[in-house]
Amino acid sequence: MFRSVLAVADFRWLWAGEALSQAGDQLARVALAVLVFQRTSSPALTALSYALTFVPTLIGGALLGWVADRVARRTVMVACDLARALLVAAMAVPGMPLPVLYLLLIGVTLLGGPFRAAQQALLPDVLAGDLYVSALALRGMTIQSAQLAGFACGGVLVAALTPSWALFIDALTFLASAILVRTGVQHPAAVSPPTSSAEPTSARGSVLAGVRVVFGDPAARALAVLSWLAGFYVVPEGLAAPYAAAIGTGTVGVGLLMAADPAGSVVGAFVFARWVPERVRPKVLGLLAVLAGLPLLACAAQPGLLVSLAALGVSGALAQAYQTQDTASLARAVPSAGRAQVMGIVVSGLVTVQGLGVLVAGVLADVIGTPLTIGLAGVGGMAVGLPAALSWHRARRRSAPGLPESSR
Repeated sequence: MFRSVLAVADFRWLWAGEALSQAGDQLARVALAVLVFQRTSSPALTALSYALTFVPTLIGGALLGWVADRVARRTVMVACDLARALLVAAMAVPGMPLPVLYLLLIGVTLLGGPFRAAQQALLPDVLAGDLYVSALALRGMTIQSAQLAGFACGGVLVAALTPSWALFIDALTFLASAILVRTGVQHPAAVSPPTSSAEPTSARGSVLAGVRVVFGDPAARALAVLSWLAGFYVVPEGLAAPYAAAIGTGTVGVGLLMAADPAGSVVGAFVFARWVPERVRPKVLGLLAVLAGLPLLACAAQPGLLVSLAALGVSGALAQAYQTQDTASLARAVPSAGRAQVMGIVVSGLVTVQGLGVLVAGVLADVIGTPLTIGLAGVGGMAVGLPAALSWHRARRRSAPGLPESSR
């Protein structure tokens, strides 16, 4: 299944570069979480540092995603990677004040928007048919494996070294990703501007057109909302440090708790791609999205490290399974010429709601405690997800125009 996907050279280089930078990002997140919590002992400020690795993507993806529809997508990805390498290297300077660190982090996250827009727009051109869905599953598994390695080893490495070293390693992974993409990706859709033959619109017009595509069709709107449930399901990662303190574990436990969701996601992506028939996947998308919140309720009871890891792992498995099909359904419905803007809005929205979810949860945790906050995040995800799942079910049954048969 995955051998055919990896046989496509352009995808193989994209895949390798993303895996490296993702591992570095997770290591950096552990370092920032530990650093801020050690300095402030505040769940809210700890959550802020984590949230800033997500929220500014909204500006970068939604408002700058159009760039990847006008400039060669490989150029966009390489430029974003090089700029992020420089900014993270500056973050690695020892003794960097927290306000300056936050500003640099905002810049890094901002550049992630156009990078993801270009990447997500390119993949359906590089991989056709069933290869695209298999590639999304493999990509999801690899990203989550990289996160697993970064989180699981991050606590140990940060404890043994310093946060500055972790950030420096992250900078090197961005540089490596830029080199791999620039030298390895040669697909025509990557190296030439994808502008259609129609008269190009303004940047503002491109953004508004993308918004109309995302929210104008009931099926697309339901898929976007289901994707954005990640804002609830990411809460345990953002509050890993204070949750570890609440259940009586240390720095290594922080890394393990942050790694539980990615570990489950690897399993979920593999099972979904390997054993769930293609015709069944759209039918179970909404159900899996709602069920992903259920295991988080266990954390409200402070069950200890092992049970907490199991609960977060199950939630991650369910979430990754439905997100794989969600992304495929959206990307297949949009022509290549305008795909970067549409995917930029959805993907940046996905990243942004994760940051906002963690930020709000951090403030709430200061008031009611971290374990109860994580449990409420699960309830919130199910409550918001159920109407969206029903909307997707109705739209799919009506065979909404614009959505291909394989995504209904």
